[in-house]
Amino acid sequence: MIYYFSGTGNSRWAAEYLAKATNDKLTNIADVMTSDNHHVAERDNDNVVGFVFPVHGWMPPRIVRDFIKLLNIHNASHCYTYCLMTAGDNIGEAMTLMREDLTKVGMHLDAAFSLIMPESYVCLPGFNVDDKNKESWKLSQAKRDIEIISEYVIHKRKGVEQVTKGPVPWILTHILGEPFNSLFISDKPFKVDESLCAKCGKCATVCPVKNIIGGNGIAPKWKKDGTCTNCMACYHNCPKHAINHRTTKNKGQYVCPLKVEA
Repeated sequence: MIYYFSGTGNSRWAAEYLAKATNDKLTNIADVMTSDNHHVAERDNDNVVGFVFPVHGWMPPRIVRDFIKLLNIHNASHCYTYCLMTAGDNIGEAMTLMREDLTKVGMHLDAAFSLIMPESYVCLPGFNVDDKNKESWKLSQAKRDIEIISEYVIHKRKGVEQVTKGPVPWILTHILGEPFNSLFISDKPFKVDESLCAKCGKCATVCPVKNIIGGNGIAPKWKKDGTCTNCMACYHNCPKHAINHRTTKNKGQYVCPLKVEA
């Protein structure tokens, strides 16, 4: 089983690619966490468990960490477990935190990967999407790298750690990432320009945690109930660029264009 979380599509593409390459099944973590009955995972027949998700502020997203707390993998010590994190550049010590979270539920991490993909975080000054040339280059590299990663997973290679931590990973995660994730992951700053908004409901449809009400002639409203992950799917998918979050008004939009052939 591959458990994944995705906002703008980078991690979803990576998870779908791995699922096809390994003939594995997919479970969307957001679907589980927004359902009435939280999922309790059972061991699959081939004893392989994968996790695929983006890095949020050099840490695993809160929704992923909360999901892991609910896991109950039978015979977890006999499973081959791997994790792939997508990021615009580096992941700090996010994989270390993931490893620690899995240990707490009786699991171990056999292989760890990070996959550089186009940038989608735009909420703070100095952060923006990549220009088209850099986006194209990253997508090309990602397609090459995911092939290599899939081979490691197919052959259940253990002891593999191919991650880009950055120059000062501990500082990135614990000095910058921890306050970032506690202070800036919120839907409170979201605003909509109703003069531009088509009231189409696309933002509500793409929100992985169902945090938005809108569409059918109604402008979007965020529930402000603590579930927002700041994945920015609503902002990036808005066809009118009518959604703003802090400093995003004049910034670019990005949705992963890659598709996995059926």
